Amino acid sequence: MDPAPSSPDPEALAASPAAGRLPRGVVARYATGSLGTGGFATLPGLVLVYYLTDSLGVAALLAGAIVTLAKVWDVLIDPVIGGLSDRALAIRGSRRGQMLVGAIGLPIAFVLTFAVPRGLAPWAAALWVLIAFVAAATFFSLFQVPYIALPAELTRGYDERTRLLTWRVVVLTVAILLFGAGGPEIRDLFPDDAQLGYLVMAVVSAVLLWAGLWVGSSVAPRSEPGTTASGAAGLAEPLPGARTGAQTAPSRRPRILSLVHYREGFEALRESQPFRALLGAFMLQGLATGLMLASAQFVATWVLHDQGAVTVLFVSLIAPALLIAPVWRRISDRIGKERTFRIASFVFLIATVALVGMIWAPGWWIVAPVALAGSAYAGMQSLPLAMLPDVIGYSSGGGDERAGGRAGIFGGVWTAGETIGMALGATVLTVVLAATGYVESAAGVEVQQPGSAIAGIALSFSLLPAVLMLLSLLAFGRYRLRRNDLEANGAVE
Repeated sequence: MDPAPSSPDPEALAASPAAGRLPRGVVARYATGSLGTGGFATLPGLVLVYYLTDSLGVAALLAGAIVTLAKVWDVLIDPVIGGLSDRALAIRGSRRGQMLVGAIGLPIAFVLTFAVPRGLAPWAAALWVLIAFVAAATFFSLFQVPYIALPAELTRGYDERTRLLTWRVVVLTVAILLFGAGGPEIRDLFPDDAQLGYLVMAVVSAVLLWAGLWVGSSVAPRSEPGTTASGAAGLAEPLPGARTGAQTAPSRRPRILSLVHYREGFEALRESQPFRALLGAFMLQGLATGLMLASAQFVATWVLHDQGAVTVLFVSLIAPALLIAPVWRRISDRIGKERTFRIASFVFLIATVALVGMIWAPGWWIVAPVALAGSAYAGMQSLPLAMLPDVIGYSSGGGDERAGGRAGIFGGVWTAGETIGMALGATVLTVVLAATGYVESAAGVEVQQPGSAIAGIALSFSLLPAVLMLLSLLAFGRYRLRRNDLEANGAVE
């Protein structure tokens, strides 16, 4: 399904490393892909556990297991998809084929996840959701893994990578706002038929998912086989360390689930200490934000006593991020990505510590620290993603000649780590709910939660994320790359 190689268009030529600055069209199309990735990462994390426990009558632990199993599958296939993406680049000259498959399949599987037939027993409904969500996760990875790898190919500029990823995060925050606030609003238009509300929500969301993924896939560079695109969308350079001509193509095709891809993923982790430090911090922060994301609906319902308050929480989280994302970029240009990332993480830590007060004094005041966390979130997302292509380039210039052609492997391991963090957030929440005596219910059935369960929900939204943020800062302490190191190494221009 990969498109045939084509000659570079004028925009692609303008985006070469020699030109320095990426064209706005390339930045805009790449950023648009986050409309799809952000939407899928947000909406299931926000409502899927609640959908299972409070509409389908599935026990909290089983609901958490469903989300976790789907994410475990995601983690298993991400390194494989990364390896296959690198192979597609070497053989066909583009990563776009896999991205298009994901763009088509994800919206369909997403709708099926929320299309459980009426009258199914809880165990059967849980099985339906598991199968559909696993399929959705697979299609998501087919797009996401190559998408993560693209910045290393689109530009070698240190500051241009920050610019590219800043605008991606701006669109990502818009996607979180649209899906996180708009999704529950659409669902709540059908107060007397929760299952219909979830289905309509899924259909509307699927259209936006498809649009974002389709546009995002258009920026994937296209080049002659055996080369890697080093500008945008079509300017080719030889793969570092690769042989030219027909020799570049492997002698035989590996099996889809080849252990080679896992070995390459472990090698990327073993050989690159900066990659381990950056990924470790990002995973812990993904766990913290995933836990807060999964807890938000429960906080709205049981702490603020208003199911619709989840919309207010999301607006409070995302609106500041839209305004502050360019500010983090400017700070980064002055003091460096790594120092700016630490500042953003510390601000988020302060916000989550402040939220602990909701245990004793629940109320709408929590909107203020949530907004502070949203301001920090923009930097916590854009800066690690801007550092990732630096790490890939540094690994290549530091003696690992294969790293330049292994951006997909790095992207696969990164996506697997991010998935683990976000998935475990929902899992930790369900463990806390079960341990504190949370009472599940079917749609239309009112229940009374014990005080211990409400306290557990509050802690899942405050203290536990704060502890995880502190651990992420300790992990990031081992990240040693600075701009001078990257320039001396030849990883950036």
